[in-house]
Amino acid sequence: MLLSEDEIKQKIEDLEGWHTENNEIRKTFKFRNFIESIGFVNKVAILAEKADHHPDITILYSKVDIALSTHSEGGITIKDFNLAKEIEKSI
Repeated sequence: MLLSEDEIKQKIEDLEGWHTENNEIRKTFKFRNFIESIGFVNKVAILAEKADHHPDITILYSKVDIALSTHSEGGITIKDFNLAKEIEKSI
């Protein structure tokens, strides 16, 4: 079920560095080098598989951009926030 704008605003406050953009929640993570970026992406991949919820990931050498949206629902749901929280725990 899609979250309302108010629900999204409330939940995004609990996630440091995350913001909404284009009907997604997003964050850019910065690392020292490409190898650390890839290691992080591998952790995210495992979390995403366990949650059966897969983010869009862009890797730019030492930066990794994560975008979460529930495509089957057409927007932001609790699944997105749950996975974002798991990603934050993995750092």
